[in-house]
Amino acid sequence: MIQLQTIEDFYKERFESIPDSFKAEIGHFNVFKFDSVEGCGLKPIPYNIRAYFKICLIAGRNQVHYSDKNFNIEKQALLFSNPRVPYNWKHITEEQRGHFCIFTANFFHHFGNPEDYSVFKPDGMPVIELSDEQAHKAAQLFEDMYTDWISDYAYKYDRMRVLVYELIHLAVKAQPIKSAERRLSSASEKIARQFIELLEQQFPIDDGNAPMRLRSSSDFAKRLLIHVNHLNKVSQEVLHKPTSVIIQERILLEAKILLKHTDKAVSEIAFALGFKEKTHFNNFFKKYTQLTPTQFRSI
Repeated sequence: MIQLQTIEDFYKERFESIPDSFKAEIGHFNVFKFDSVEGCGLKPIPYNIRAYFKICLIAGRNQVHYSDKNFNIEKQALLFSNPRVPYNWKHITEEQRGHFCIFTANFFHHFGNPEDYSVFKPDGMPVIELSDEQAHKAAQLFEDMYTDWISDYAYKYDRMRVLVYELIHLAVKAQPIKSAERRLSSASEKIARQFIELLEQQFPIDDGNAPMRLRSSSDFAKRLLIHVNHLNKVSQEVLHKPTSVIIQERILLEAKILLKHTDKAVSEIAFALGFKEKTHFNNFFKKYTQLTPTQFRSI
């Protein structure tokens, strides 16, 4: 019987003990399984920003707070966590079963990018409810992963990468089907991807980060070496929203995270998000939430 909180701490110690040169070369990966946490006195996993990606198969009733969203798991689901997005996971019933794997981004160097998939995007769907058949398939993938990981198989690192993508595709297919979108030019998609990457690179906001520098459509257009009108056109075509709206929504999301899950003063948060005056931040926040930052924090 394994306590999940103990596993998190154990992994953190193991990961930090690995030489940086080795982590940079092949990244890091590990896989765990647990059969039951009944009666173990498990405390809720702290809301935190991890140093790694995580895929977890959860069987049992749980609550997941991911970024500013809440998800209730009634029976079984896959949970995908991005190291840039904090999350909290709390079990409702004592009986819990499942598996999880953890990995760093450079584990997939030259092997695709898991962040391209919606389950790992900050505005995507990180919790995917599964049918019994889908849950059985996911459990088998984890069992295969665990078996090969502890073996001496020479190509087990590639095997792990393949199995991670199998889990991702299982989850993506389990999501509600969206209407087919028309094909867009690769150039437009590239610009849109670069814009989102520049935006996301500014987060999470922490004590070691300077205030946000890229806050307007013009800021991003200059960095991308394109005209702002072209960036706005691409944003509408590919992302279906104006550039300014995407920026504002991401700043608002980070504001909610910092208000709910840090003890930073409102003035500190305003400064970190690039607002010159606290009142400007208050007006911005209330415009989109109908609440002041202080009111939102107290809810």
